[in-house]
Parts: sequence; structure tokens; C-alpha cells
Amino acid sequence: MPGIVVFLGPSLSQDKALQILEADYRPPAKRGDIYRAARDGAEIILLIDGVFFQECSVAHKEVIYALEAGAKVLGASSMGALRASELDVYGMEGVGRIYQAYKSGHLVSDDEVALVFDPFSYEPTSEPLVNIRFNLDLAWQKAVISAASRDRLFRCAQSQYFPDRSYERMLSDAANWVAEEELQRFREFLATEGRDFKMEDAVQALERVKEMRRHL
Repeated sequence: MPGIVVFLGPSLSQDKALQILEADYRPPAKRGDIYRAARDGAEIILLIDGVFFQECSVAHKEVIYALEAGAKVLGASSMGALRASELDVYGMEGVGRIYQAYKSGHLVSDDEVALVFDPFSYEPTSEPLVNIRFNLDLAWQKAVISAASRDRLFRCAQSQYFPDRSYERMLSDAANWVAEEELQRFREFLATEGRDFKMEDAVQALERVKEMRRHL
């Protein structure tokens, strides 16, 4: 099997990832990890999750080094989407809705995909702003909440420090600004139709690598 390295953490469990693609799964990437994967001969490198604030994050130069070394480098979902939007002009391939949102300028901040997670299980312990943003948009499109309520709820979520960000805290903070019936409708929407967009993009990226592997 060709050398496929995937940097994965809270966006998708490794058990679920392995059901899609057999690969060398590694923890969220920090500075130097992509360089080392390319140096050691990886043919495909998929960056999904990476560190943001705990340690130095993935450098642009190491992605360019990997590309120049002949590796195919893809990014999606989290740090991968962010780096792909910055480096696709050099050959990095971006996958998914979050990548497209960064590429178009709809998303601009690292904070959109930042979260905190358990260092052993990689289970997320906060909610990324991008998931909140897209679920609020979806709820508005389905007439669950008004445009004004969507914007107020989003501002409440955006004002929270990312380790503390959650749907319940957002709803609590918005209690004086949004009608209770709309807050309740949004809670019910989340329970029945809420989506994890980072996870969806991670799955799409793994499927893309699986397709690429057939042609190696």
C-alpha cells in the first residue's frame, strides 16, 4: 500500500476513519510533522487536525517542502482547510465546505475552527465556531429562527473564548436578546437536524484520498 499519512484528532474518531481508509494515522499535526512525513517518504499526506495555540502550528514552508518532494498534500475540516486555502496555489488540494469558505473569504479567522479536546481520547470539549455558524445558517434557511436571531446568537458565540464555546452557553447568553420560543426551536433543531460540518469534511477528505490511492 502506498504511504498515506493522515493527521487526525477531534474532527473524526480514528475508528470511524479506519472504516473509510487504511492509513498511518497520527495525532493533530504540529510544526515539523508534515516535513518529517514527507522526508520519510509519504506519498499522500492528509492534514485534517493540527495544533493552534498549544504548540507551534504547521508551517507553510513544510507543506511546500512536501509538495516539492513529490507528495500529494491535501487539507480539510480544520487546520487542513485553513492551510489548503492559503497553499492551494502551490499544489495543496483543499476538500470540503470549510475549505471553500476560507477560500472564498467567508471565513477568515483561525478561531472559526479552533477548539479544545481531551489529549488522550481527542474528544472535543468545546464547539468550533464554524459548526455553530453553519448550523445557525441552516436553521435560518429552514425558518427555525429569524435572520435577526441568527445574527444575535452568532455574536454571542463569537464573543466567547474558544475553549468555553458551546451551544448551551450561546443560548444562555442570548436569553435577553432572542425570544425563548426561538431558542427552544433552535435546541430542537440541533437535536434532530444539527450537523457536524468538520466531521463531514473529514469524511469527504478520506473518501478523496481513498479514490486517489486507486490511481497510485
